[in-house]
Amino acid sequence: MTRHLLNIVDFTVDELQLVLELSTRPVEALARPLDGSGVALIFEKPSNRTRQSMEMAVVQLGGHPIYTRGEEVGIDKREPAEDIIRILEGYHAMVAARVFSHSVVDRMAAVASVPVINMLSDVSHPLQALADALTMQREFGTLAGRTIAWVGDYNNVARSLGEVSVMLGAEIRYACPDGYGPSEHEIARLSSLATGDAHAGSDPSWAVGGAHAVHTDTWVSMGQEAEVEERKRVFAGYTVDDSLMSKAADNAIFMHCLPAYRGLEVATEVIDGTQSRVISQGHDRMHAARGALAFLGGVR
Repeated sequence: MTRHLLNIVDFTVDELQLVLELSTRPVEALARPLDGSGVALIFEKPSNRTRQSMEMAVVQLGGHPIYTRGEEVGIDKREPAEDIIRILEGYHAMVAARVFSHSVVDRMAAVASVPVINMLSDVSHPLQALADALTMQREFGTLAGRTIAWVGDYNNVARSLGEVSVMLGAEIRYACPDGYGPSEHEIARLSSLATGDAHAGSDPSWAVGGAHAVHTDTWVSMGQEAEVEERKRVFAGYTVDDSLMSKAADNAIFMHCLPAYRGLEVATEVIDGTQSRVISQGHDRMHAARGALAFLGGVR
């Protein structure tokens, strides 16, 4: 059966742990599973980290990445997603897509005979979550029993972070303004995934209190530009600053998937301070992508 990575929960807990372990292996120990093969990288949305990390991960595994802009394939405009994947699987060992609508990668995976990887959708960002888990494991050794805080909008990054956190045995606390947080059903879904737990509220101090890792993200994601002023108003009071970080555990770290907007979701002194891990977190995007691609390529 062809395996895909559309959401973190496409892996079992054991598989997730293996992917993270593969991410830490030396490149030469991964046996070049993509040797002589192509990997199509489709970008409806632009990206710095995703493109750079995925292209390098493919190369490190012996493959040839082909970057393709969204307008070059015109998903559901020039041709349907199903036709695109059926053509590309004749050229490539894997197809990865960064899309506006999660339904696109769902539809691709439904008909694909090669692995389909979600490089970001409006629902989830599994490659970012893998990198986040890798960064936190490097810091703390294990996530089991740790507390992770999310401050801000419950977006695609927050959802995938919740999945990976609970599956690895951590507690995740979401502090979001009313109307911008996870539903009770979503919290129940996350809590049911494994041994960890998920909780939601609106008070950043509650979420960050005693937390080992504090995460945030932009208040305005791509596609929400018309909401800038309204979101600035709604999220006032949700800036991660020194005062808020002081409520976290003594060894707490700050994380952000980038790009960051200093003075909005995070204060300059935090993101550029000693607790920040945003640069190593960004570098771990490549290592995590390599681990995921190796796993989908059959490395064990």
